[in-house]
Amino acid sequence: MNPTQVLLLCGGGSAEHEVSLVSANYLESELTSLPSASVVRVEITKDEGWKDSEGQACRLNLDKTLTVGDKIIAIDYVVPCIHGYPGETGDIQSLLELAGLPYMGCDPSASIVCFNKITSKLWFDAIGIPNTPYVFLTENSADSVLKAEEAFERWGAIFVKAACQGSSVGCFKVSEKESIKDAIEQAFTFSNQVLVEKAVRPRELEIAAYHFNGEVVVTNPGEIRCPEDTFYTYDEKYSTASHSLTTLEPDNLTDEQIAKMREYAKRAFVHLKLKDLSRIDFFLTTDGEVLLNEINTFPGMTPISMFPKLVEHNGHTFSDYLASCIQSGINGG
Repeated sequence: MNPTQVLLLCGGGSAEHEVSLVSANYLESELTSLPSASVVRVEITKDEGWKDSEGQACRLNLDKTLTVGDKIIAIDYVVPCIHGYPGETGDIQSLLELAGLPYMGCDPSASIVCFNKITSKLWFDAIGIPNTPYVFLTENSADSVLKAEEAFERWGAIFVKAACQGSSVGCFKVSEKESIKDAIEQAFTFSNQVLVEKAVRPRELEIAAYHFNGEVVVTNPGEIRCPEDTFYTYDEKYSTASHSLTTLEPDNLTDEQIAKMREYAKRAFVHLKLKDLSRIDFFLTTDGEVLLNEINTFPGMTPISMFPKLVEHNGHTFSDYLASCIQSGINGG
């Protein structure tokens, strides 16, 4: 029996390009350990098109084939390991849908909803999941600055976030009213919509929600511990100089708090029609309130990333998990 030909797409050209390559290294090592899979890796470069690992030009065709140099390879399944645009935005998923190729991860509509912090919070409200108080800004104007200043007066410190960016890109903590206008202007350089959120001083907890053999699996939370008076920035997530710590068995959580997080995570996964994988991030405030922060539809897969650690800690080897995704996708699950 011929092995399943898996196309591992990585890069993408966004602000998260380099991290996507690191995640792809891990996924490639796990995929190549599967005797049932043969892997071809293709990088969507920043400015030189699609290239394979030897630098040959590649093109994905709409007949489920990949042209690599002068070769044509039939593709059975795609793993789009691309953080941010176009991997978590629904763009690459739309291309794969047009090509009729099964792939790992959420479909275009779920990806679009989760990548936009505004639409995702509207969904959380609609399905009854508590989340951080917020204000939406749709234009970079004096009126938007006024709305943010009013929010600052109500809540004290705020976060100003680009609505359509991942991994804390375009996210600014504002502790002084005089800094609001500059933060808004910077956030609008990353996205045409901006979210202003109440700054809370929470514990940051993350749950892996994923499919395994057709069933929805929701883990217990792991915890991110950042240096005091900082938040989990892009550099804190991925830099080798990061001072943040992760733990898979957080202490001082009540059974009720864990149960709430798991119930909210499953509710979001099911109602937003997520598929295969997600990392669902929560805040636990100082008064014990559980708030859903955001959903990552293709979370980091670096050596320090929480999603693969949580899957393994939950009793599923990561290669078995990938095999389950591939089998389900090929069978139309």
